[in-house]
Amino acid sequence: MLISVVTVCRNSEKTIKRTIESVLHQTYKEIEYIIIDGASTDDTVKIIKSYQESFYKKGYHYVYLSEQDNGIYDAMNKGISLAQGELIGIINSDDWYELNAVECAVVHYLDMGYDLFYADLRIIGRDSVFIKKAKNGRIITSRYWNHPTTFIPKRIYDKYKYKNENIHDDWDLILRIRKDGAKVCVVNNVLANFTRNGITHSKNIRKALQRAHIKYKIYRDNHYSIFYAIECYGMEIAKLII
Repeated sequence: MLISVVTVCRNSEKTIKRTIESVLHQTYKEIEYIIIDGASTDDTVKIIKSYQESFYKKGYHYVYLSEQDNGIYDAMNKGISLAQGELIGIINSDDWYELNAVECAVVHYLDMGYDLFYADLRIIGRDSVFIKKAKNGRIITSRYWNHPTTFIPKRIYDKYKYKNENIHDDWDLILRIRKDGAKVCVVNNVLANFTRNGITHSKNIRKALQRAHIKYKIYRDNHYSIFYAIECYGMEIAKLII
């Protein structure tokens, strides 16, 4: 069974080698790797091209595209549209997989035919490392979901695309999938590593409130309770404190 992995990037020369090699050395052997580059001006594309032969030698499909895009979610949609695999995982260019990540996703897919899969995530900050546990609980919250560990069948992505509207489009997609009764599989093993330096972790009160407002609107647009306001604003306050 062919599995597609998508990486989106722009000016990622400092980190993309680690991401690429984490896909190259997976224990699972039927992989298609798609890299969507947003017209980088550094050596990112040169690095991407340098791995082409290594992937071909292992029998992996290796596809890369470099052009202007309309943001990270537009790039993800491009990668998904090119994917030929039965499952699709997305790992960004400053994150990386554990070597058994794809194999773990496949084993559970063959066992239960899920619509949405995710697992534990190692989060690496400047001065700390901790494990963000995955959970499929009664409260539908991104606190229990980890995008770098997520695998979704191509048949689901054919129905749902990222809207490319705001920074929480990934969570919007998950809520839409779940709202339609998705079969969810959660595994409590660390399958990916995430570097904590992005826009969603900015220590700015105004920006934190904006993020909370956007996420709460997404909940309401997907017909979730008004009480999720507590979840959205509480999470952003906690990030500022921590």
